[in-house]
Amino acid sequence: MPWGIYPVEKMSNKFRQAIAQGEFLVTAEVAPPKGADPTHMLSVAKLLHSRVHGLNVTDGSRAVMRMSSLVSCVLLKQAGIEPICQITCRDRNSIALQSDLLGASALGVHNILALTGDPVKAGDHQEAKAVFELESVRLIRLINNLNRGVDINQNPLPDGSPDLFPGGAIDPQLKSWSSLQKRFEQKIQAGAEFFQSQLITDFERLDKFMTQIASSYGKPILAGIFLLKSAKNARFINRYVPGVDIPESTIERLEKAADPLQEGIKIAAEQVKIAKDICQGVHMMAVKKEELIPEILDLAGI
Repeated sequence: MPWGIYPVEKMSNKFRQAIAQGEFLVTAEVAPPKGADPTHMLSVAKLLHSRVHGLNVTDGSRAVMRMSSLVSCVLLKQAGIEPICQITCRDRNSIALQSDLLGASALGVHNILALTGDPVKAGDHQEAKAVFELESVRLIRLINNLNRGVDINQNPLPDGSPDLFPGGAIDPQLKSWSSLQKRFEQKIQAGAEFFQSQLITDFERLDKFMTQIASSYGKPILAGIFLLKSAKNARFINRYVPGVDIPESTIERLEKAADPLQEGIKIAAEQVKIAKDICQGVHMMAVKKEELIPEILDLAGI
């Protein structure tokens, strides 16, 4: 790609524009390839392109090694698809994080979801050394420092500041209400412009979070909607994903269904409809079945 195809100054950003215009936001998640061939990732992304405002690219989710999130986002950008680059603190120190963020902006990747990162022991390289010099709140603050033209040590950036649009993750189902509020407000104060939630199963809790905490800050919250493929899949998530409690009634629906995957699509569509009345958007997750996201959105009338 020749230098200059993406100017450093502000450019069209479909996701940021949709937020500014108060649209109901739809994002979805894709995983980078586990190898050097991005063909499958790009084919899925192109399928979803017209249905979403942005596509998240995961960064070593569950500490599993895959292609660089940043490189994958640049490939999406070249294909005309708006990326949201997930960046975790697990694998990089502050020097590497700043380098990647400056490079992201120079290449036209402006939307950043700042994450702490899953523990190394969860993944496929358990002998790797974790870094965790920063965590998500400090990473958001670092991003906003870069936007102001200074590095983490408050030294100026003589070759221009980036144009980054940082967001954070939120878990409205966190057991400690005070911890949830404190963490959310810390991310707001650090400069988060949007929030994507973990998988939501308790929509009453989401409504309470929106009403009692989030509504006064005016930042968009996107509810995490996950496609459950079977009762076995739901039980696995309950067992291994912290903070998630898929109701037994939902598991029974999947168990009794003649076609569990189709039932999962119906459940996800119902959840999108509920979320539309509560918050400003949805973040769609359908691991290895991303091609079904348009069907879910169609059923939900989105």
